[in-house]
Amino acid sequence: MPELPEVETVMRGLQPFMEGKRLVRVEQRRPDLRWPFPEDFVARLEGQRVASMSRRAKYMLVHMEDGTVLIWHLGMSGRVTIDETRPPELDRHDHVVFTTEDGTVIRFNDQRRFGSMDLAAEAELPAHKHFAGMGPEPLSNAFNGPALAAALKGKQTPIKAALLDQKVVAGLGNIYVSEALFRSGISPLRKAANVQGARAERLAGDIREVLQAAIRAGGSTLRDHARPDGELGYFQHEFAVYDREGTACPVEPGHGPIRRIVQSGRSTFYCPRCQR
Repeated sequence: MPELPEVETVMRGLQPFMEGKRLVRVEQRRPDLRWPFPEDFVARLEGQRVASMSRRAKYMLVHMEDGTVLIWHLGMSGRVTIDETRPPELDRHDHVVFTTEDGTVIRFNDQRRFGSMDLAAEAELPAHKHFAGMGPEPLSNAFNGPALAAALKGKQTPIKAALLDQKVVAGLGNIYVSEALFRSGISPLRKAANVQGARAERLAGDIREVLQAAIRAGGSTLRDHARPDGELGYFQHEFAVYDREGTACPVEPGHGPIRRIVQSGRSTFYCPRCQR
């Protein structure tokens, strides 16, 4: 599933083609994706001008001038493509197609149909079912060492599992949690409650840095992810531990090899000697 950097990359790629543009045509080509579309999906979007775009956790938010917000999740295999020059020949997995006033066609293709689209009023977003109780954005000023330490206080689960809890911090996924914990020298098996003080400060900074590096690289190409311009992300070439089982530690080659364990049904990669 695309993680925060991939969603941020797609959102930034779409902004020049959607922000300030009127949606002159909206095609909903099936009744549902992961969940049914709102009954008035097309009527509420068609003819509206896009005021701005933003991201919350792993959701893209398309803000319309009338206060309606399109809540868009890419799912596991969702891809967005942009056609400026000529109307595309639609694929059977192109489930939603937006046409802007300048003729640009934006297609959401989702073979596995784990993506979703919903609509909400701007004022309702904080209490919306997708966002209620969600933790701070890891790239925002609200996320720092003290905030992370407070969210982890008393938690007896492993720190890896705690960081995947969207109530602790929004949008973190399996890949970048493994990478951030390695940078911080923190074992994924350490109890979350024990990550306090300087450890929490260091971890908060490393989470921010690994996400920013991934965004600069255009995200990670795992299975189906690609940017809207069709280019692929390259951060997977910079992974220190993720999917590196059996290789030498990149910081201390004498340490390692990198180990893979399964936590809560997901693969965790770490250096058992560097991470304590």
